[in-house]
Parts: sequence; C-alpha cells; structure tokens
Amino acid sequence: MNTRYPKLFLMPGRERSLIKGHPWLFSGAVASCEGLPGPGDLVQAVSAAGEPLAVGFYHPRNSIAFRSLTRDPEARVDAGFFRHRIARARLLREKVVTGQTDACRVINAEGDGLPGLVADRYGQYLVVSFSTAGMERFRSKVLEGLKKEFQPTAIYERSEGRARNMEGLADQTGSAMGRMPPPLVEIRENGLSFDVDIISGQKTGFYLDQRVNRELVGALCRGARVLNCFSYSGGFSVYAGCGGAAQVTSVDVSSAATRLAAANWRKNDLPADAHRLVTADVFDYLRQVDEPYDLIILDPPAFARNARDVDSAAAGYKEINRQGIKKLKEGGLLFTFSCSNFIDETLFEKIVLAACRDAGKEARLLKALGPGPDHPVDLGHPEGRYLKGLLLSFGD
Repeated sequence: MNTRYPKLFLMPGRERSLIKGHPWLFSGAVASCEGLPGPGDLVQAVSAAGEPLAVGFYHPRNSIAFRSLTRDPEARVDAGFFRHRIARARLLREKVVTGQTDACRVINAEGDGLPGLVADRYGQYLVVSFSTAGMERFRSKVLEGLKKEFQPTAIYERSEGRARNMEGLADQTGSAMGRMPPPLVEIRENGLSFDVDIISGQKTGFYLDQRVNRELVGALCRGARVLNCFSYSGGFSVYAGCGGAAQVTSVDVSSAATRLAAANWRKNDLPADAHRLVTADVFDYLRQVDEPYDLIILDPPAFARNARDVDSAAAGYKEINRQGIKKLKEGGLLFTFSCSNFIDETLFEKIVLAACRDAGKEARLLKALGPGPDHPVDLGHPEGRYLKGLLLSFGD
C-alpha cells in the first residue's frame, strides 16, 4: 500500500510493552522522531533497530507520547478505517446488549481500538467525548461514521476534563450534529424507565457501566432494607424497588440528583412510601444514622484524580467502607465500588479488607464486580479497567 508515516524511534528495549499488547508508549521510551510531527499526528512506532511496530497518534508534549491505533504498519488511517472500527463496535453491542435496553456505551476508547473516543447511546441520541488530539483531528470523519452506523436523531458533545486538557485541548460541549437534545431524555434499561440529563448530568448523563450490577442488586433485595449511597439519579434504588425491597433510602449530596431520583422512582410506578430521599454528605450520614440495613450500595465518585491522590483516596475509601460495614445487619450484603483509575483491583481489595478489620467484621467475597460487556477493555491495557467492585457478605 506504501503508506508513509514519520517514524517514531524507540529507545533500545522499550518496544516490549507494545509487543506485549499495551497500546501506549510513554515519553521516556522515545529516542527520536522523523520530522516535526505535532500533537495528534500519525506516526509509525519502530524499534531501535528500525522494526515497524504500530501506527498511532503522537503527542510531543504529553507523558503518553504514542497511542496505538493498529499493529499493521502499512494501514491507511482514513475515513474508511474509522468507519470499520465503529461498525465493529456496533455489531458487538448488538450481541451483548439485549432485552428492553436502548442505552449503552457504543464506543469505549482503547477497548474498541479508538483511543480518545467515547460514545454513549441514549435512545435516539449519542453523546460523544473526544479526549486526545489525534481523535480530535479526525472528528469530522468520526462523527460521520457514528451518524452512518447508529443513525441517531442528534449527536451531543461533552469533550471536557483533565485528559483533554493534558493534550492541550480546550473543553468543548454542545451540539455536534443535529438539534439540541431536550433537558431530559427518557431511556429504557432492562425494561425500566429513567430520565437522563445528557447535557449537564454526571459523566454523559447516566452510569451506564453499572447496568449489570444494578441487575444483580435487583435480584438480591426482595424484602430487604436497602441503603443506596451516592445515589445520583436513583439507578440502583429503582432496581431495588422493582426487585421487591421493603424500604429503599437514597442518599446524595446534590439536591438536583435527589429530585431526579425521586422522579425516576415515580416513573416506574413504585410506592412512594417505600422510598426515602436524603440530601446529605454520605460520610456524615453514615456516621450519624443508627438504623441497620440488609443491603448497602457504596458507589462514590472517583476519589483519586491522579497518582498524587492515591493515599488520600485510599483513606476515603477505607472510611466510607468502614462506616457502611458497621451499618449492615448480620448476614447483610455490601456492594462497594471504586471508579478511580489510580486505585487498581488489588489495592481496592486491601483497602476494603482493612475497613472490615477496623469495623470488627469478617467478610466473604461473593463476586468481583466490573462494568458490563458494552464497556470492553483491551486485554493489554489494565488502565482501561477503571471500575472495580466487590459483592461481600457479612456474618458469623
């Protein structure tokens, strides 16, 4: 095909991570680069001996200097390339997202071979985020591919946050294609109904990665007293109510989130007297509440935004789990999560174990938890496994 890209020469021995399957190269692995490629330009990574390894996005000023797109050194990265990747992602979702569900993640960055691109489907709308300079350069081709493959009514953009800023990109939000979405978009998830704020809600509007874990909560809470901490728009609460919970308490610091949780409870025709809404800081609430619960969900926001936050985040996770464990009845169940990239599975388990010891309780692991299959992860890219969780049982 004779496709010619500038060569990115690596230091001796630094090609191992790419060969083993990791899609990134850090700046310390780079020896030199032909020409003067800028942020987001396509380059061909080669070993110190000149062996072609991969083609991907280059960034001369980010600690992540290279993000692999393909291991084919002669691949033509053009509109057809992106259309093929997007079509492949669509076919995967058609296999793994079944039942009465019209909301899921349809593009999951490296997990779909598209570093820097996330796209979520909410009914007839797509919400997209471009977080790398390379993907930003191809935005028109990517948007056209998304339009052709998913045929949405409109595409709304929420390209914002630390990762984008590190690439030297300003935040960008607003309509990317078609008309503006309404203030609330109604979705169906496993036959349940939710209103989602895709313009200003958390993440892209809803925690789509928790779908399979919400199902599990619904299956385990018949007759239970349930406490949903960091409840946001009430996803876990609605599943608990529909699963036959005797009483559900939803706690979130945001009054707007609490109002949306109340609306979603009503939307599913659940009894008003079975749902208690509390607008409060979860740490304070758990320290003050005396009533015991059969099942508690701890799904906090990310406590560690970077590596410097790990120690303080670990302390926060330990405290929230210690307090939650103390509020469980004998034989109670705990669903506990971390979505911090910098807290891996091993560290999270150690934190929760320490919380159990401090609370004077012994726990049994029933299931390790993670996102649903609409959030695929490149097997060589552990950084993509951001959501981790544990289902624990307590009792003598």
